[in-house]
Amino acid sequence: MMKRRRLYLKGVATLRLEQDTCIGCGMCLTVCPQEVFAMMEHGKKVRISEQDACMECGACMVNCPVGAIWVQSGVGCAQAVFNTMLGRSSEACCSVEGKPGGGSCC
Repeated sequence: MMKRRRLYLKGVATLRLEQDTCIGCGMCLTVCPQEVFAMMEHGKKVRISEQDACMECGACMVNCPVGAIWVQSGVGCAQAVFNTMLGRSSEACCSVEGKPGGGSCC
């Protein structure tokens, strides 16, 4: 059973995938908590299946062995969730122009 992905704001995720660089190892499929990626039909490369589900945690980028994935981690909903869990209420929302709490997310 596929878990339901939570969609965030449309068209704002910074996630980028370089298809030419991807080697199809599937590591991003394994580490992504939102199931943003899917294997292409021919099974040799990965594609972004749901860009707007990306919470910008950075797990895919850190674990990609060839650097095919880039995301500006620390700016999106994942950072807000982590900061809230750590009791950093003043930093719970996304930053605007480098000022914690100066914007909104989710």
